[in-house]
Amino acid sequence: MNKDINRDKAVVVFSGGQDSTTCLFWAKKKFGEVIAVSFDYNQKHKLELECAENICRKYGVEHTTMDLALLNQLAPNSLTRKDIQVDKDMPANGLPNTFVDGRNMLFLAFAAVFAKQRGANHIVTGVSQSDFSGYPDCRDVFIKSMNVTLNLAMEYQFVIHTPMMWIDKKETWQMAYDLGVLDIIKNETLTCYNGIIGDGCGECPACGLRRKGYDQFMNSMKDRK
Repeated sequence: MNKDINRDKAVVVFSGGQDSTTCLFWAKKKFGEVIAVSFDYNQKHKLELECAENICRKYGVEHTTMDLALLNQLAPNSLTRKDIQVDKDMPANGLPNTFVDGRNMLFLAFAAVFAKQRGANHIVTGVSQSDFSGYPDCRDVFIKSMNVTLNLAMEYQFVIHTPMMWIDKKETWQMAYDLGVLDIIKNETLTCYNGIIGDGCGECPACGLRRKGYDQFMNSMKDRK
């Protein structure tokens, strides 16, 4: 049943942010053919999808955007609703309101369906347990469980790759540097919760995490000289 699998083809879950873009270039180095898949779940900033599309066009990667608008109806949160402000700090109890219930589960499931139709069995995602901000669907145990579930559900040999699972933002910047794409990641990606490309707003949690990691990376580079 798996005779038509192309084991040199990968599908990357792609948002146009720092982590997924670094993973995209990681995949381009590792696999002969790469397809990026983005998801429209009525997020506040459609610029995220435009950013993803522009990066793929510029660097020669096939790109597909899938409609997951239903997720917005099921799981209202600060990334999809203008009337909900982004938590600036981790809450004392529970998850931050930037967490979208089921998002990575659905992204991986739809990416897997797409991958199988295209004869690819490798799926790449930028989740990280080291930097997961309390998100349960960024944990290694979830990814391993999802990998097994997808294989059983579709009788297909998927392999989910998580190049960032055990690294922090400093090491993520190091990965971008090692891949030769540091300037691309710094200037062309969108991580900011307020929808500002590059260095972002400098105030939201995503920008704070990104900036802290970049400063640590730059300091480590100076120490080597």
